[in-house]
Amino acid sequence: MNIIFEVTDKSGRKIRLTKKQWEHITTTHRDMTNYLEEIKGTIENPMKITEHTAGNLKKYFRYIKNKKGPDNYLRLIIKYLNGDGFVLTAHFMRSIK
Repeated sequence: MNIIFEVTDKSGRKIRLTKKQWEHITTTHRDMTNYLEEIKGTIENPMKITEHTAGNLKKYFRYIKNKKGPDNYLRLIIKYLNGDGFVLTAHFMRSIK
């Protein structure tokens, strides 16, 4: 498994972004290509963390003020497995949902 980065979130859990998931993110959401550092920063210092409707998933949010356009909230979907987290996807939204 090729890991692009592994950081620790506010709760002390390690969260990884793999090369496979980064390719998924940048293929599905082409506007995410230049936001790798923002993804990392959202894990380390999220504005808000909420439960996802599916089990073992959390949503991490962060406001990106220098981004052009109405969708300024970066949302990450993180899956937890055996105490570790993995970024499943990341994209921009207009508000926290």
